[in-house]
Amino acid sequence: MAEDEKLAGMVDITRKPPVHRTATASGSIRLKESTIEAIKSGQVKKGDVLATARLAAILAVKDTPRLIPLCHAIPITGLEVHFELEQERIRAAVTVTSVGKTGVEMEALAGVAVALLNVWDMVKYLEKDETGNYPETEIEEIKVLSKKKRENRGTAPQ
Repeated sequence: MAEDEKLAGMVDITRKPPVHRTATASGSIRLKESTIEAIKSGQVKKGDVLATARLAAILAVKDTPRLIPLCHAIPITGLEVHFELEQERIRAAVTVTSVGKTGVEMEALAGVAVALLNVWDMVKYLEKDETGNYPETEIEEIKVLSKKKRENRGTAPQ
């Protein structure tokens, strides 16, 4: 095996046709009930937690190739970020759409992960115990919920 064959590299997608692709990823962060209440009532020192997490998710989706070295840069044609607040948990879902040569699941996963990390960052002072640790705070269940590919046929509808 040649030395350069052992190195990591991007997959060549030159000959692949552009295809309409959608992926949805989700995840959650477990927080204290009092932290959820502070988020709902707008009492978090750093500001609007969900608006900031939404923007962070958008930036993460757009920057995925910079975060994951072997991921191709693709055109993002659609992006949705949703949050669901529960008693002791915030669930995040990110749906990414593209017309490109490779999938969008890494972008959706990056969006969810960064959204949840931003939630943690903004509320960490509320989550710390007396030792400065986070015994109840946990990011969980980050996964791809769905991935769809639709072949392009003819011209786009007007």
